[in-house]
Amino acid sequence: MMNLVENTVTYSKPQSILLASMIIFILIGLSSCGSQPEESSNWSHYGGGKKNQHYSSLTAITKNNVSQLSEAWSYQSGDADSFTQIQTNPIVIDTTLITVSPKLKLQALNAKTGELIWSFDPFEIKKDEAKGVGYFSLNVCRGVAHYQDEGKSIIYYAAGSNLYAIEANSGVPYQPFANNGILDLHNDLGKDVSDLYIAMTSPGIVYKDKLIIGTRVSESADAAPGHVRAYNVHNGALEWVFHTIPKPGQEGYESWEDPEAYKYIGGANAWSGFSMDEEHGLVFVPIGSASYDFYGGNRKGDNLFANSLVSLDANTGKKIWHYQTVHHDLWDRDLPTPPVVADINKNGKEIPVVIQPTKSGFLYVLNRFSGEPVFEIEEIEVPIEGVLDGEKLSKTQPVALVPKPFARQSFTEEDINSLISKKSQDSIRQVLSKIRSTHIFDPPSKEGTLIWPGYDGGAEWGGASFNPESKMLFINSNEMPWILTMKESQQIESQKVTVEKVGSQLYTRNCIVCHGEDKKGSGDFPSLVDIENRISSDSLISLLNTGRGMMPSFNQLNEDEKRSISSYLLRLNDLQNEFKGKSLLSGSYHDVPFVSTGYKKFLSPEGYPAINPPWGTLTAINMNTGEHEWQIPLGETPEFEELGIRTGTENYGGAVVTKSGILFIAATKDSKIRAFDQKNGDLLWEAQLPYPGYATPSVYQIDGKEYLVIACGGGKLGSPSGDRYVAFSL
Repeated sequence: MMNLVENTVTYSKPQSILLASMIIFILIGLSSCGSQPEESSNWSHYGGGKKNQHYSSLTAITKNNVSQLSEAWSYQSGDADSFTQIQTNPIVIDTTLITVSPKLKLQALNAKTGELIWSFDPFEIKKDEAKGVGYFSLNVCRGVAHYQDEGKSIIYYAAGSNLYAIEANSGVPYQPFANNGILDLHNDLGKDVSDLYIAMTSPGIVYKDKLIIGTRVSESADAAPGHVRAYNVHNGALEWVFHTIPKPGQEGYESWEDPEAYKYIGGANAWSGFSMDEEHGLVFVPIGSASYDFYGGNRKGDNLFANSLVSLDANTGKKIWHYQTVHHDLWDRDLPTPPVVADINKNGKEIPVVIQPTKSGFLYVLNRFSGEPVFEIEEIEVPIEGVLDGEKLSKTQPVALVPKPFARQSFTEEDINSLISKKSQDSIRQVLSKIRSTHIFDPPSKEGTLIWPGYDGGAEWGGASFNPESKMLFINSNEMPWILTMKESQQIESQKVTVEKVGSQLYTRNCIVCHGEDKKGSGDFPSLVDIENRISSDSLISLLNTGRGMMPSFNQLNEDEKRSISSYLLRLNDLQNEFKGKSLLSGSYHDVPFVSTGYKKFLSPEGYPAINPPWGTLTAINMNTGEHEWQIPLGETPEFEELGIRTGTENYGGAVVTKSGILFIAATKDSKIRAFDQKNGDLLWEAQLPYPGYATPSVYQIDGKEYLVIACGGGKLGSPSGDRYVAFSL
C-alpha cells in the first residue's frame, strides 16, 4: 500500500472558516480559551457529560482497591429475544438510574439496589397498529437526554419513528410536549418522508430550553434527508433546522454538481449524537455519509455537509464552521461518534479543541472556535482511475498526520493471518491478489475493494475517553477487513415481467447489502436461506411494514411490491405469474445503477480475520503532543489465549476514565469487563458478564458509595442476546 504522505498537496485552511467564525474566536476564544469544568461526579448525561469525555471525577475506586470490585446488583428486564441488543449508556438522576431494555422499554431503577421503580413501554401505545406482530422496533437505543428546570424533570428518548417525552418521576408521557408526549420523527424535514425509514439510535442533547436531535435513516437510494432539528423541550415546537444537504442559496449547495440533488438525495445524518461547549453555546455535529453509500454518480461533488464535523450556534442552528473529513464518500466512512470537547496544552499554550475520531483510525484535532487544525492535516492525492460508470471521485482526501492513526492503514501479503494453516493463508493471498487493496481510498469496484480498517472502524459509536487532568485520550478500535463488491442494478423495462423478476430486483436494491447476494447474511444480519420454514407470507409483509431491530421498514414499497418480494423470498408458487401492479423499479424515483452485494467480512476458511492480530485495540494518546503512549490488544479469543497469544477482538461500546487513574471498558465478545491502568495499560481487574457488554459503562456515586454499571445485551458478533444491567462496587 502506498505511503499516505506521498503525492501530497499543501493543506490550506478549511474553506468553511468564515468571517463570523473568526469574530467568535476573537470575542470569545481569546477572552476565555478554556471552558469551565462540567459536573462529572455523577453520570447525568449520555457519555458522562455534554463534552463527551466519558470522564468521572470520583476517586473511591482506586488502583489499589479495584481488584476488590464485586457485583452489587443485577437487573433483568425479561424482554430479550434472539435479535435484541442493549447498547445503552444509562444516566443517573439523583438516586435513579435511567435505562432502556432490549425491546426499548424506558425503565427507572433504584441506583443503589437495581430494583425497578417504573417502566414505560412505547409499544403498548401502538399495539393496534402492530396488527398482531407484537413488539417491533426500528432502532437500538444508546441513551437518553434529560431536561430539568422549573420543577420539571423530563426524559427524551426514541423508539421506532417516535420521540417520547417522559416524566422522570412517574414514567408517564409529558402531555404538553408535541402530541401528548410523542413527536413523529418524520416531521419538519422539508418534504413528505412519511413512508421512509427514520429512527434515533443516539440521544439528542439539551441546550437551555431546546432539544437538538439527529436521526438514523436508510443507507439506500431512497433515504430520507438527515437534517438536524431543535425542538422546544416544553411543547415540542420546532425551533430551528440545519440542512445537512443544503438547498439553493444555502452554503454548501454548490458542492453538489446536480442543482436538483437536494430534492432526492438522503442521508448526511447525525446518527451518532452530539457534544457541546455549553458555556459558549456551541453544539458539535458529526454527520454521516450521503446515500447511496457506495455509489455517487447521482451526487457528484464533495457533498457538503456529509462526512463533516459541523459547529452550530445552539440557539439558532446557524453554522459557525465545518470540517469535512471525507470528500464524496463511497466507503461508508460516516463520522461514528461525537467529538470530545477538551482543552490541551500545545507548546506551552492552552488551546480549546474538539477531537474527532473516525472509522479510518484518524483523529482530527480542530480549534473549537474556528475549526482550524491544531495538528497537521494534509490533502493527499488518491486513486481516481477505474471507477464505476458515471462515478466521479474527489482527487484528494484529508488525512490527519498527527496524532498518527490508532488503526493500521494497510493490508498486504506480509500481514496475512499467521495463526492459520498455510493452505488457508494461500486462499487469503489469492483473494487479496484479485481485489483492489493498494490504498484505503481505492474506489468501489466489481472485482471487489478492500474496506480497511473496516466498515465498523477504527473508531465506532463508543467513541473516545479523555482525562482533562492528564490530557490523555483513550480510544478502542476495530481492525476487521471487509470486501466491498459492486454489481449492476438491472432496470425493469416493462410492466410485463414476472413476480420473481420484480421480487429479485427489489431484493437486490433493498436487502442485498445486509443479507448478501447468497442470502446467508453477515454480522448482525441473519441468514434468509431457509426463511420459508420460519415465517408466513402475511407475517413477512407485516415485518416489511414495521421493520424490526436493525431492519428498517419498507413502507416506500407499494403493496404489490411487498407481496412480490415476499413471494420471492418464500419461494411461493406465484413466482412465474405476471406482475400486475406498478413498481418503483420503473424509475419513478432516483436510483443507482450499481449496488453492493453485501457486507462481507474478509475471513479465513476457519472464520478468523484474514489479517494478523490484533483485531481490536485500546490506545492511549497524549493530546498535548499527539504521541501514542501505549497500545494493547483489547479482548481475547479463547483458543489463542490458551496458547498465550493476545489477539484482541472486534468491540462495540466505549470506555470510562476516572480521576483515580482507572479506565473501565467492556465492549468485547468475550463477555468481560476490565479495568486498566491509564498510565501503562496494565490490566488491574476483570469480571465475567452474563452477556457481552456492547455498551459504554457509567460510573456514579450514591450515599458516598461508588458504582460501575454496564448494559449486558449481547446480540452482536454471533453472541447470544441478553437483558441484564450489572452494577459493581467495593
